[in-house]
Amino acid sequence: MAKHLSKEELETDPLIENVKRATTFYNQNRTIIVSVLIGIIVVIGSLIGYRFYAESQEQQAQQLLSIAEGYYTIGDFDRALNGDSFELTYGFLGIANDFSGTEAGNLAIYYASVSSFKLGNIEDALTYFSRYDAPKGILGVGPISYHASILKANGSLEKSAETYIQAANWDENESTTPDNLLRAAEIYFELGNFEEAQRLTEQILSEYPDYTGAAETERLQGMIAASI
Repeated sequence: MAKHLSKEELETDPLIENVKRATTFYNQNRTIIVSVLIGIIVVIGSLIGYRFYAESQEQQAQQLLSIAEGYYTIGDFDRALNGDSFELTYGFLGIANDFSGTEAGNLAIYYASVSSFKLGNIEDALTYFSRYDAPKGILGVGPISYHASILKANGSLEKSAETYIQAANWDENESTTPDNLLRAAEIYFELGNFEEAQRLTEQILSEYPDYTGAAETERLQGMIAASI
């Protein structure tokens, strides 16, 4: 048979006491509690809204990028870079500026640099590349190596050699690493820094014995030996 609690026992029941305390606390701090809850709801809503906005921006940027890539593919680098006002299409620059927070916008910056280089505008190519965020891993090696090549074309040989080494170390592997080290060694040889050129060629031959450019590396070593 169920036990009936007395009035005194009910008033001292732990669960009821906790409810009373919670109710009293809420009544005393109602304004603050409601404000905090509203703030939390607003933050959560903003995060959800931003996520949908970011996804929408990425999709739109990708669509515009595909059109600009079409111009790039056929060698129309001016329209690829600046778009076509008659056809009302975006170029890489417009995408990079209007969709800067997207992956497509970042890729557009790289395309803008390459397109400018193709058009002979080396300074612009370097300026655009400075805004590019190279991806980690093997996908970032090509862009960094490209950066080294435009630095060389601009006459910044020391910086070019350093950047080739950066590309070599970006993702160490049996192919791109020795190739970029060799490009750096060639520049150091051109600069007359035979010690650094020799060090890099020795590194290539010792660490990458199966490198397909081994013969080219050995020829450079012979040129270095003859110049010392």
